[in-house]
Amino acid sequence: MGVLENVQTPVRSPNKMLAPLILGLVEDIRGLSLGDHSFASQGSPSDIIEEISRPLQTLGYTREAEALRNVIQICQTSSNHGGLLPSESDGPAEVFGSEITFLVSAWLESLNSEDRAAHQIVPSPTRPANRRPMTLTEKIFAMHDIGRRGVVCPGETIRVSVDWIMASEASWSGMERTYNQLGKPGIFRNDRFWLAGDHVVDPRVRDHPTVKRLIDSSERAKKVFKMTEYQGMNYTIMHTEFYRERAQPGSLVIGSDSHTCSSGAVGCLAIGLGAADVTMALVTGEIWFKVPECINIKLVGQPSRGIGGKDVILFILQQLRRNTVASERVVEYTGPGLEYLSLDARFAIANMTTEFGGITGIFVPDAITSTFINSRRLPRHKNASNYFRPDEHATYVETHTIDLSQAHSFVAKYPNPDDVVSVAEMATTALDGCFIGACTTAEEDLILGALVLEQGLKKGLVPVAHGKRKVVPGSRPILDMLRKTGLAGIYEDAGFEIGVPGCSYCVGMSADKAGPGEVWLSSQNRNFENRMGTGSIGNLASAATVAASSFDMKITDPQPLIDLIDQVRWDQLKGRGSLRSVTPRGSEPRYVEPCGLDNDHRDTPGVGTTLSSSGPSPNGPLSFQEGEEIISGKVNRLGDFIDTDALAPAQFLVDAKSNEELGTHCLEYTHPEFRSRVAEGFNIVVAGTGFGCGSSREQAVLALLGCGVKCVIARSFAFIYSRNQPNFGLLGITVTEDEFFAAAKDGDDISVDLARNVIVVGGVEFGFELSRIEKELIGLGGISPAFMKFGKQLFQELCSTPPALRNGRMLRNHEPKGTVGGCSSATGLQW
Repeated sequence: MGVLENVQTPVRSPNKMLAPLILGLVEDIRGLSLGDHSFASQGSPSDIIEEISRPLQTLGYTREAEALRNVIQICQTSSNHGGLLPSESDGPAEVFGSEITFLVSAWLESLNSEDRAAHQIVPSPTRPANRRPMTLTEKIFAMHDIGRRGVVCPGETIRVSVDWIMASEASWSGMERTYNQLGKPGIFRNDRFWLAGDHVVDPRVRDHPTVKRLIDSSERAKKVFKMTEYQGMNYTIMHTEFYRERAQPGSLVIGSDSHTCSSGAVGCLAIGLGAADVTMALVTGEIWFKVPECINIKLVGQPSRGIGGKDVILFILQQLRRNTVASERVVEYTGPGLEYLSLDARFAIANMTTEFGGITGIFVPDAITSTFINSRRLPRHKNASNYFRPDEHATYVETHTIDLSQAHSFVAKYPNPDDVVSVAEMATTALDGCFIGACTTAEEDLILGALVLEQGLKKGLVPVAHGKRKVVPGSRPILDMLRKTGLAGIYEDAGFEIGVPGCSYCVGMSADKAGPGEVWLSSQNRNFENRMGTGSIGNLASAATVAASSFDMKITDPQPLIDLIDQVRWDQLKGRGSLRSVTPRGSEPRYVEPCGLDNDHRDTPGVGTTLSSSGPSPNGPLSFQEGEEIISGKVNRLGDFIDTDALAPAQFLVDAKSNEELGTHCLEYTHPEFRSRVAEGFNIVVAGTGFGCGSSREQAVLALLGCGVKCVIARSFAFIYSRNQPNFGLLGITVTEDEFFAAAKDGDDISVDLARNVIVVGGVEFGFELSRIEKELIGLGGISPAFMKFGKQLFQELCSTPPALRNGRMLRNHEPKGTVGGCSSATGLQW
């Protein structure tokens, strides 16, 4: 809860109206009356609320009593740690204002939303004897499968319940538009929506009309939805405090940001999707997935002192390259090397699994995980954990071993996060700026960065006068720790400006932007073209490497300074997410198994609402108006890894009011001739591997639509982008045949026959497939029109109802033989 504008000055005077107001809320929201009980009108707000909670507890209304105690806890917590108490307060002063009654109503309403939610099956302590071995990912999907069979297989299309929804103020702006278009249908749970102001907001630009509009939108969501977990602007980067204090092992989290995968560090399945997809999950409490394949990154060996998660993921990117083995797959991190990786290190690795190309990254939870979870302040953020681990003979499509002892300090050279070399190869490269921050930089990284600077200062190193230096902690609790321990002072002594929590230079779309031609070394996660600012050049490294490089503004190996750090001091300063050499770890957690409703059908595909993916593909034609069955134009060739930052540059995302306006900037910096060529009829894009990689921004699709692109054909699409295309009615086709790409020369005439599922180019025909759900969504014009037709039963209808003739632009084919519940059993969904 941040300190909001409507919170009054702390008072100790009698709060005469508070008790009747709370009693009225208890009766109105929960239908409970305490009738004959009398309550004092004096005392602090916490005292009054506690006095009301006691008879509720005595009468057996334990949930209502606990809801009120949640409000008390918030009242007594510093704003630096998510409460209402002013951070400057040294005593027990409390805050009272309309925020108190708002919190009471929100927490009581959360009980109603919990009552409406689907009851999750209690996991089993043992694996059923007749069940196939499953990966960690498959077990979490099975636990959330609405079909509740207790087992899933790769390739199946399933409806799953979600535990949490995440958004930033930037993505919520688009989500709110979608939500309003749907008729403001309400959200599934007011206590499971995490909305953080981090991307654009900054105190220096708070009064800018665009920023003010984003803030107003988020504040409106807080009030309309009665959000219990709202912290306001610049409290945290959305992933940081969610991972530290909320994500639990075994949960399923959906977020409108590609780095949602960060929370996979604790053993939960955290997946980023486009804003439209996430809005549907927020409203319905469920989403659909094709169960993905998994790869196993087996970690062995022990990393050298000071080598953390950032250098490990850069090493993985160097060895395996991005958008290769991980593409369209979940990456599971296993192996004996986990013993040497802290939760913060795992966070950094999971965070950059999206740069690796994975759908998400997830670590097998262990004793280190349970110690971290159990140290949380609030029971509600640790008592819903389910610890799963992969079965011994679980099937992975690929397994790769990474020796942590071979990892050292690396630099990822602009503009590719997998162009990774040793620091030695980049040594003495001159820099204009050093940035330590962004969501991938965890608390332990900031601590180590400060200790490196401290050793440099002790050696007599003096920061050169030129260059920019900035450190941005991931959250106010971390910033509070840095100040109380004196580490913030070390950063300042070394010439660093300390910023408020937010994305800062990493997105280059707010107050912090690198200038044209400036060369930076940054501990962020992406170094795409123009990422830090138009024309800027960003290289990636660990916080320790950035810190060491900041003295002379030249890339420098941090190891000599790391070697000087006293281990006892280091252990004393390490945060909760760090490993301490002096602290024993907890015992191994109790692992559980997903449990189905009907044990007799655990291995039967297609039971309940889960759909099999074996058999012929439903490649019947879409029902278009006459003349629309053929899409024709000229080939507009693009290469591999066309990323969403290029398709929709960050600085135009917030202010653009239409697809057409977004379209005027599509590929503006990387392919400046693209838009004029589309206008000349080169309107069918033919691209290579990983089209749409990078962020979750759905504006990439909208920009293509806005500049007139009719269809995108590629060897492969990035996972989130591939879902965004049908969500907005843009036809995307996957073709892997080399012969097609040899025939589809730039400027050639090309046509797509939707009646026959055939592409014609150079006089040669090439077949393609579209999944059932792709056809449904494109036929309906996108996911919003689909919701307008089916309401909150959207996913049930799309996943399980045969596509008979429907009103409007519908599919005209019935299901072919060999499908189960309307979903292909051969290829399933192409995502």
